[in-house]
Amino acid sequence: MFQNLSERLESAFKNLKGESRINDLNIANTVKDIRRALIDADVNFKIAKEFTDKVKDKALGEKVINAISPGQLMVKIVQDELAELMGGTAAEFQISGNPAVILIAGLQGSGKTTFTGKLASYLKNQKGKSPMVVAADIYRPAAIDQLTVLAEQVGVDIYSERETKDAVRIAQNAIKEAKARNKNVVIIDTAGRLAVDEVMMTEVANIKAAVNPTEILFVVDSMTGQDAVNTAKAFNDRLDFSGVVLTKLDGDTRGGAALSIKYTVNKPIKFASSGEKLDTLDVFYPDRMAQRILGMGDITTLVEKAQAQYDEEQAKKLEKKIRKNQFDFQDFLDQLNQIRKMGNLKDLMGMIPGVGKAIKDIDINDDAFKGIEAMIQSMTPFERANPDALTPSRRQRIAKGSGKDLAEVNAFMKQFEQMKQMMKMMNNMPMGGRFPGMRR
Repeated sequence: MFQNLSERLESAFKNLKGESRINDLNIANTVKDIRRALIDADVNFKIAKEFTDKVKDKALGEKVINAISPGQLMVKIVQDELAELMGGTAAEFQISGNPAVILIAGLQGSGKTTFTGKLASYLKNQKGKSPMVVAADIYRPAAIDQLTVLAEQVGVDIYSERETKDAVRIAQNAIKEAKARNKNVVIIDTAGRLAVDEVMMTEVANIKAAVNPTEILFVVDSMTGQDAVNTAKAFNDRLDFSGVVLTKLDGDTRGGAALSIKYTVNKPIKFASSGEKLDTLDVFYPDRMAQRILGMGDITTLVEKAQAQYDEEQAKKLEKKIRKNQFDFQDFLDQLNQIRKMGNLKDLMGMIPGVGKAIKDIDINDDAFKGIEAMIQSMTPFERANPDALTPSRRQRIAKGSGKDLAEVNAFMKQFEQMKQMMKMMNNMPMGGRFPGMRR
């Protein structure tokens, strides 16, 4: 995410490395490099110049001139200004009403339909709502099929009229049906085009007028940079949407859309989406995104993702087993499944300060654990619960059943034993036998 921009900004800060004071010359060089980095990330020149002018004015302030660590202070100034450029604080998402109506708009290929499924999952699982999704794209049968599949995966109702060619009527009928089914949120997925045109704009504007939505979300493909910002302006002029959704943040994102869109249309970014998994949707926090752009990680979001998958009863049972040195293969498999539910593995690791830069050139596949899972799943229940019982003949059978070499199975067994020993050592540390973050 924003890898090139992060590297360019880091390079810009090197102008201040070893400097004991901030002065006109080193500030000028740093600011010039920051402006180039922003423009290279497809940020509009006017926005980039205004941004760097603010950074320069703050950097040349009296408090900064007398600072001991100019480099660190410059990073802090840029972080604050990046957060402000992207909106400052997280925007509220309105889901009031009976039902609350959410209208999804954007160009074809921006990720509208996938986002509709993700939003339904978010509202159902994290907000306790009962949503219904509506297929209002009357031009692409595949869009209806896609939304139907997504609705089934999430476990929510879908409303569609395959033979109807009136999107406004579909939306109106969907709201009536939602009331009849006691659904408290209706999410309407509208048609898109490859480019802005009058037919699309008129249709979505007519739907807005007919259903009076609580929220109108404009979905932006974050890989398209400044083009996305220009499209957002055209949509906003007609729809006056309430918020923006950035999709495909796991791709080759330059950063122009995220950094420019709030400034251009004066509407907040409300959600950020990455990948195809339906649980990879995050509320957009400008300050956290600024930290990630500057390579500081995002521990807060990582902890929130972990807490969302946290089962207190299961955690207590696991803690007892660790205390007694009884951690087994089934426990290990359960923990792998918990990690998978949290989202993209490389993205999660990138939230840890300092790790993102270290793994930027490493290909971390979400299927990295599949080999381990295959080995564990090739074990009998007795073998999973009793790691010490894996004799050479059992290991040979596990290797055959998982499609692995015996050497790979032996290596995994050795790593597992080392992990258990580490847990045992931590259990004997002077914390009353308690792990950080664990409760009695």
